[in-house]
Amino acid sequence: MTLGAFLAMAAAQGSPAQKPPHAYPDMAPLSQYLMAERNAEIALARSAAPAAISGAATILVLGPHGYVTAVKGRNGFVCLVDRSWTAQFDFPEFWNPRLRGPMCLNPQAVRSILPMTFKRTELALAGRSREQIMAGIKAALASKAFPPLEPGAMCYMMSKQGYLNDAAGHWVPHLMFYTPLGTDWGADLPGSPVMLNPQFHGLPEPIDEFMIPTGKWSDGTPAPVM
Repeated sequence: MTLGAFLAMAAAQGSPAQKPPHAYPDMAPLSQYLMAERNAEIALARSAAPAAISGAATILVLGPHGYVTAVKGRNGFVCLVDRSWTAQFDFPEFWNPRLRGPMCLNPQAVRSILPMTFKRTELALAGRSREQIMAGIKAALASKAFPPLEPGAMCYMMSKQGYLNDAAGHWVPHLMFYTPLGTDWGADLPGSPVMLNPQFHGLPEPIDEFMIPTGKWSDGTPAPVM
């Protein structure tokens, strides 16, 4: 899932009546969300997409006050490592400090999806609660602080080094596509390769996020069959 991770695997943990209590009810110390080695975070971010894309992308790393540019790119893509607070707000691992979701966003997603990631991150690093972060996102949406979703917005999540949640680990490589709320791609129907990620889904961001697994990791090696 955006990230991260995150993913629809969270939905597989049970129906709403069966959901376990939050495994991580509060934010951990900030140091647990940061990566000590800057070069390691750069490499992890790049692993989200094939080198032909990530090698020329801008790379962001997370610092104590938000994401900063570690490498200036030239192709319009931006790669970063998503953290847990970009998941859906009822996700039991919303504050899991182990989550690392490498992702590479195309230029359309950089302009229209990345600002939401920045806002959630800003609120989380300011010590806001889960409920306060949601309220902050709702307020930003109401004031039209975010750019409109651009057609064609998508991202790569093809890293075998990511950690998307405690159940799925790095899951499988996949592409994510962002569409207006209510778009019908035949997701989750029998035989359909398309899955609907619960990450946004109008709660509160008015976006649907579809996932399509790929057959290879970003380094070209075969991926497991779902």
